[in-house]
Amino acid sequence: MSTLVLTILLVVFVALVVLVISRSVRIVPQARAGIVERFGRYHRTLYPGLNLVTPIVDRVQMPLVDMRERVVNFPPSPAITRDNLVVHIDTVIYFQVTDPKAATYEIADYIVGVEQLTVTTLRNVVGGMDLETALTSRDQINTELRHVLDDATGKWGLRVGRVELRAIEPPASIQDSMEKQMRADRDKRAAILSAEGSKQSAILTAEGERQAAVLKARGESEATVLRAEAEAKAQAARARGQAEAITTVFKAIHDGRPDQQLLAYQYMQMLPQIAQGDANKVWIVPSEIGKALEGIGGLFGGTGDRSSVPAAPAEPSELPVPSGRSAASGPGPEFDPPIGRHAGLEGWLAGRGGPVHDRAVGDHEGGPVPGAGDAGTSPFNDDPSLVQRPAQVRAPV
Repeated sequence: MSTLVLTILLVVFVALVVLVISRSVRIVPQARAGIVERFGRYHRTLYPGLNLVTPIVDRVQMPLVDMRERVVNFPPSPAITRDNLVVHIDTVIYFQVTDPKAATYEIADYIVGVEQLTVTTLRNVVGGMDLETALTSRDQINTELRHVLDDATGKWGLRVGRVELRAIEPPASIQDSMEKQMRADRDKRAAILSAEGSKQSAILTAEGERQAAVLKARGESEATVLRAEAEAKAQAARARGQAEAITTVFKAIHDGRPDQQLLAYQYMQMLPQIAQGDANKVWIVPSEIGKALEGIGGLFGGTGDRSSVPAAPAEPSELPVPSGRSAASGPGPEFDPPIGRHAGLEGWLAGRGGPVHDRAVGDHEGGPVPGAGDAGTSPFNDDPSLVQRPAQVRAPV
């Protein structure tokens, strides 16, 4: 009997020992914390690892406090902006428990407390902004919310790391108006950009045309200058050629010492050219034309009677020299007329002019020729064959 009693007592003791040991040892997982109450009063905090508590006297409050950072998504909450528009704001809070004792004893449910504090703080922040500012100032709203929540939840043993606004939803009518406004603004900017493009295109086109006109005018100016220089050089070359030709002809005439018949023949060939042109209505025939015609008639009359060609005129050196004159002859103000030649007619035909010729030109042009002198005092007045008045002959119209 005593042995059975001892056995029962031993079993009960062992059970009590096991129970005491099991109630005394507590294993706290990582990122968790436990609150130990002794006789219903806070005693200490259990941290991750193996912890010993006094059985029956100490009690570990369950569940353990989660020390990790938590992400809580709150449902959209309405808020009224400064311009009296109701918007629904969806927020996300990132927070972490830093003091398990404060999180356990300072607030009954810190999740609900953070949610309500977020809603009220968000309404205060958004209430001071208009809709346009609220839609474009998310960073500012996040920063203000985080500062307010961090200060308010510090005594709860919490640390708010970040606050994010997931969505700000204005009313449907406001959204429609905003879309129309945005579409109108985009159309306006498109029209402005198109006008700017057209303006730049017109400016560039006008600038190109102006430069092209300047370059064209400059090219035409240079071309005109070059053409003028070329024309001047050509005229100078032609003038030099004509001067050389006149000099050559003049020298050949003086060296050839033409006789009266040749000069008369050349004079008759030039008469038709004098009458050419529509403006030549009246031209003057000098009195020497009679002698010229007589010389030509004598020339052709002599050839009709002779059967042979007349002998060539004698060289200037072989012609008889009148008394009182030198045998040498050359260019000068007058030819030395040889025998059988008329000095006044030869001078007039050779272009040196004379009193008769100058008087005819002066009568035709309406005044005396400068330097001509008085025709009545010229030596031709002493020649009865040349003292004849100039005759006016009208050229056929």
